Amino acid sequence: MKTFSYNDLAYSVEAAGNAWDIVCTRGDGKTAVVAAGVLVGVAEKDVEARARALVRVINPVGIRSIGPDVGHPQRVGDIIIVGPDVGHPNFIYWNKDSASCPKTL
Repeated sequence: MKTFSYNDLAYSVEAAGNAWDIVCTRGDGKTAVVAAGVLVGVAEKDVEARARALVRVINPVGIRSIGPDVGHPQRVGDIIIVGPDVGHPNFIYWNKDSASCPKTL
């Protein structure tokens, strides 16, 4: 059994035949199955990295918020259209009170 921590939760990866089960243990001691029968045929030496990547996809820590691009509005006649500023998204973390520019993952 392999264990790792992500977003202040403990996860364990347990063999289930030729597949793996990922179980989450919360702070109060209760467990929840995150994924059952996944990562079929993955070797034991590679399973922790693959399970960690799967958990990050299933349980993201925050959301990406894209605000308006007020510096480059588009004009169509008298209408001013302000599109999204996709070049400068903010990443809002669930476990922090402030937003910040995204970090390279």
